[in-house]
Amino acid sequence: MATEFLLPDLGEDIDEADVLKVLVSPGQTVALEQPVLEIETDKATLDVPSSFAGTIVEIHVSEGDTIHPGQLIITIDQADGAPSPEATPATASADAPPPEQPQPPQAATAEPTHEPAVAAASSPAASAPAAEAQQPAEGAPPPPSAEAAPLPPQPGGRAAFAAPSVRKFAREVGVEISRVSGSGPGGRISEDDVKRHARGRAAAPPAAADGGPVDARPAPELPDFSQWGHIDREPLTRFRRTVVRNMSEAWEQIPHFWLHHSVDVTELEEMRQNFKERASEAGGALTVTVIMLKILAGALKANPKFNASLDSAANELVFKRYYNIGVAVDTDRGLVVPVLRDVDEKNIIELSVELKELSKRARNNELAIEDMRGGTFTLTNLGGMGTGHFTAVIHHPEVAILGLGRAQQTPVLDEAGQWQPRLMMPITIGCDHRVIDGADGARFINWIAEAIDQPFLLAL
Repeated sequence: MATEFLLPDLGEDIDEADVLKVLVSPGQTVALEQPVLEIETDKATLDVPSSFAGTIVEIHVSEGDTIHPGQLIITIDQADGAPSPEATPATASADAPPPEQPQPPQAATAEPTHEPAVAAASSPAASAPAAEAQQPAEGAPPPPSAEAAPLPPQPGGRAAFAAPSVRKFAREVGVEISRVSGSGPGGRISEDDVKRHARGRAAAPPAAADGGPVDARPAPELPDFSQWGHIDREPLTRFRRTVVRNMSEAWEQIPHFWLHHSVDVTELEEMRQNFKERASEAGGALTVTVIMLKILAGALKANPKFNASLDSAANELVFKRYYNIGVAVDTDRGLVVPVLRDVDEKNIIELSVELKELSKRARNNELAIEDMRGGTFTLTNLGGMGTGHFTAVIHHPEVAILGLGRAQQTPVLDEAGQWQPRLMMPITIGCDHRVIDGADGARFINWIAEAIDQPFLLAL
């Protein structure tokens, strides 16, 4: 029996992927859960396992295609006794129509940009029923005239009808009023409309045309480099386009500041050497990064602002009472940040095993999307590459990031006035100045320095 295999749901906020490899061919027999495609999403590279056992009849996608959940990818002649499509609901996304129904045309592939697209109701056809429903009741005063108070046009030629207080609120939360769809009479925009627009922008960044620039700002025109010699061009991968977009958004939206410090890790390094064999026997690797994870969990509990997120639309801080710390890992695809969950509830040996396993999976390109979601703070260590102090970009929607540099033997004057060789490690905390003030950052970095200087505090 020929069965249509649709691309399954890829997870929250992921609505498309690029096909990197087709792992099967027509006429080939596949087993249940055998990988048939290798795809790349915004967050990870994944294998798509077959939900059916049988023989490949036809392949409907090719390498380089952009595909969406619910899209037909392969037709399979099911083996006798294999589960039916009804018994395998995971083969399609919840919103996908049954295979026997015609598929709706796919929307044009698009890359997210900084500004949201105008709501569908802004088109004349979509806005007509809404306009009828929004007519003022009989006897009610008519909406203000656009002629009496000229306002800046919105995309599509509409004017932005909003009170001065609403315009001020939109400016404060960083929303362009001309892009907000009003729900009031005559399309008037309220504060609730601005909040809804801001939340939608944060939850689902809109998209530019496929293949276009990933940055919404006008791209600066480049000179013709070929006039000076030979050049090569290489298209950005979906992963790198995501990095470009996320870093641009973080840099534009977050007012960064950094505090630098050097901490004495002499005793901490001795402790690490004493216990690294125990971690190795458990299957882990006792590194400075692992020990810092445990210290950070305590620092975040003592300084809750650093474990928060800013909700600009609601003018609220969201304090998280869980401690999931992301660790930046260098791979041949670029930087990825797997997340260690509930760090405060695990001991250092457990963390060493978990971090070693996550780092291995990251370098082997085996991370799942969930492995990189839900972080509350990020730790990055470039000390192994010989870097000292450096400034890292905060991972939105987090509000801080800690960077570790290379520790070096340094002469330090002790309390007796004698110079002693001490192992000093540079650390830098990057902070979101909308949430964290300089004094907050100083208290946080001093808390870390004290915990490092007195390793026995880790037991407390």
